[in-house]
Amino acid sequence: MPDSPAGTAMTDSPAGTAKAGSPAGTAKADHPSAADRSPHLSARHPRTAHNARPVHPAAWWLWSLSLGTAATRTTNPLLLALLIATSAYVVQASRPHTPWSRSYSAFVKLAVTVLLVRLVFAVALGSPIPGTHTLVTLPEVPLPHWAQGIRLGGDLTAEALVFALYDGLKLATLLVCVGAANALASPTRLLKTLPGALYETGVAVVVALTFAPHLIADVHRLRAARRLRGRPDRGLRGLLQVGLPVLEGALERSVALAAAMDARGYGRTSDLPAALRRTTTALTLGGLLGVCAGTYGLLTAEGGTYGVPVLLGGVAAALAGLWLGGRRSPRTRYRPDTWNARSCLVAASGVAVAALLSAAAATDPAALHPGVVPLVAPVLPLWPAAAVLLGLLPAFLAPAPPAPRAPDKEQPS
Repeated sequence: MPDSPAGTAMTDSPAGTAKAGSPAGTAKADHPSAADRSPHLSARHPRTAHNARPVHPAAWWLWSLSLGTAATRTTNPLLLALLIATSAYVVQASRPHTPWSRSYSAFVKLAVTVLLVRLVFAVALGSPIPGTHTLVTLPEVPLPHWAQGIRLGGDLTAEALVFALYDGLKLATLLVCVGAANALASPTRLLKTLPGALYETGVAVVVALTFAPHLIADVHRLRAARRLRGRPDRGLRGLLQVGLPVLEGALERSVALAAAMDARGYGRTSDLPAALRRTTTALTLGGLLGVCAGTYGLLTAEGGTYGVPVLLGGVAAALAGLWLGGRRSPRTRYRPDTWNARSCLVAASGVAVAALLSAAAATDPAALHPGVVPLVAPVLPLWPAAAVLLGLLPAFLAPAPPAPRAPDKEQPS
């Protein structure tokens, strides 16, 4: 208000009104509350307006890895497609609006690429699977005697092609499940949940896990900028002109990360007695060896008696070593994530899918592994399919992600 004097502006302001003797409530009432400033938070997403606790990031990883474990128990393409559809629905319903959550589509493209490469290898290099239904006969390239067992070209049978399809689809499903974990779980929140002994290793793992999401976000941002400028963003030329800025952004991010880690005292340890350090090392190494020996015993017929006790003892020793090792790297957690009932249900739904499909593979292997020789059409088994649908529970249990806040409109002066 350029025409008003300073004193008038002062008395018209909330502060001036309070100064002149108006009650404090008058000044308070002039300032809108947070709910009044952003009514869309409560109107559009009522579940997020009441500070709903988010799902623990480890619960999302446990759910995703359990779906991946279920995928390893079957080669039925119908069940594998149902697992992919389940993870896609949950990701679409529950992923937050963040740059790293866009990595799911990249993992889907990678899964399709892996499937196509597996089929190309089966066509070009042949397959050890015998078959009687010849689809096409390719010209065969003779190879020297030291390359026996490998052929280029020859007869392509339907049995070999279907076997390659089942095998590639299983690996593609695993990649899609890992992509779901990357899209749903925040890497920084996951790092906060690690014990102190694994903090430095966890930082390296989190940096490696966030490399692909950050790279994809940079590529999307640069391609959008090139489209706005009317420049090509596809093809070899667009790829070459986008690659250099992406590499430059990755280097700048690395330097900023190194500076932030140094400022936060990354790698510092506290002095502990030598006896405690030796005890920690012995417990950790002994526990890991016990886990390996117990797992080997469970996988062999001879180790059925000692496998479970050795495995449990190794896990207990390893956990004790990690707890003692955490005392060497003191650190605090700001607003630590807690395992609430919602997180437990999300993790339990994934574990239930893996357990039920493992039981189905043991009781009815023919339904979960359709025959290739002779060639048999796959059939969707009912109760394993119903078990896979349990993986949809997180889409209804997890709180709805908050919508990206629209920029506030400027009030006319």
